[in-house]
Amino acid sequence: MGIRLPSLLLNAKQIVKMQTVSSRNQCGVPKGHIAVYVGDIERKRFVVPISYLNHPSFSALLKTAEEEFGFKHPTGGLTIPCREEVFINLTSSLQTS
Repeated sequence: MGIRLPSLLLNAKQIVKMQTVSSRNQCGVPKGHIAVYVGDIERKRFVVPISYLNHPSFSALLKTAEEEFGFKHPTGGLTIPCREEVFINLTSSLQTS
């Protein structure tokens, strides 16, 4: 019995780890990314790398969001009040740089 205990603990740790990963993926946001909602009236959800948060162009969008919503975002997530096309153009340029 004493020999099986470490293997049972290892299996339990693996199960907990798998449950944590699957619950994280249920939201559709992989590690190292953040979900943002974009749009003035109808909001669309985008998942972007967190590295974008440090880029000056993306920071300007975040500043606009802060001015409009403060820290109370209507969708519960980070909401960026700009046209979807503007956001797509910005993120496309960030991907290539």
